Amino acid sequence: MAKEKTASSPSLLSEMVQTGRFKRNQGRIARQATLIAIWVLIAIAAYQLYQWLGSYADLTAMKLHWVIPAAVGAIGFWIAYRLINWPTFANFLINVEAEMTKVTWPSKAELWRSVIVVISLIFILAVLLFAFDLAWITLFKTIRLIPPDPGTVGT
Repeated sequence: MAKEKTASSPSLLSEMVQTGRFKRNQGRIARQATLIAIWVLIAIAAYQLYQWLGSYADLTAMKLHWVIPAAVGAIGFWIAYRLINWPTFANFLINVEAEMTKVTWPSKAELWRSVIVVISLIFILAVLLFAFDLAWITLFKTIRLIPPDPGTVGT
């Protein structure tokens, strides 16, 4: 049997026209961080649209080169605000914040030790790969699988 939708989870379209907030005191940090990130992306997109529309003289003469991006930005901000209050997405963000409180974070000293180990390992691997690359190129040039450099060939 197919899963039936419950009445407690309204569709995203019906959620867009409401003004209330879903579980307003739960998952506040995750929801605010998500909202700010989405708003920054929308602001960047509206600014890029403003710059792109500024190159059209007829839109600039009618002052539409800033009205259209402003409208897109305002609508995008509203959709983002309503998205984080959509029960399905809001419950996900609430659960994310609850799981983040269960994480054991490393101390500052442990974090620095880990950073040093990772950077050292990356450097050692880069040197090792460079040495292997140099060895293989030398071997292939010696057996003439790769032609020698043009500057080293005698006439």
